[in-house]
Amino acid sequence: MSVGHSVTSDHQLARLLQIGIVLEEVVEARAHYHYQSLAEEDRDLDDEIESLLEHAAEESAEHRTALEELIAGLEADSVPFEEIETLVEAQYGQTKPEDFDGILYDQLCNEETAYKFYDDLIKAIEDSDVEFSIDRPTLLSVLRDLRAAERDGVERVTTIMEERA
Repeated sequence: MSVGHSVTSDHQLARLLQIGIVLEEVVEARAHYHYQSLAEEDRDLDDEIESLLEHAAEESAEHRTALEELIAGLEADSVPFEEIETLVEAQYGQTKPEDFDGILYDQLCNEETAYKFYDDLIKAIEDSDVEFSIDRPTLLSVLRDLRAAERDGVERVTTIMEERA
């Protein structure tokens, strides 16, 4: 999802942070979907994938909380979530979890998408000279932490994939 060249207002920042929340909801929903799709015997046999999916869901919930806290600090009306969900659906809705060649590929795609989103958002904020109603260093610190967690997720999934190749 293209964030743009710079973020120019609290309203635009709030909207972008809301998009991040919806992306995190997608990651969590897909992790739950995949966990439920595992046969009962696979849930017992593949602790590594089960752990990966549980971690992804928990991490996404934590990320949503962090993003909601940032939005609460902005002096901006929030955009209705239906509108944000429509934007995310238009960008990512063409693929469903079952469209990927397995749980790990889908999880990798989700982690990479979130990483890229946070990376683009950080660059857009850094390129902006707008003063937001929340502290810029705090904003960037939270977003960098989220990006680092997504990078770690990409590395974790990639390691599991390489071990199974």
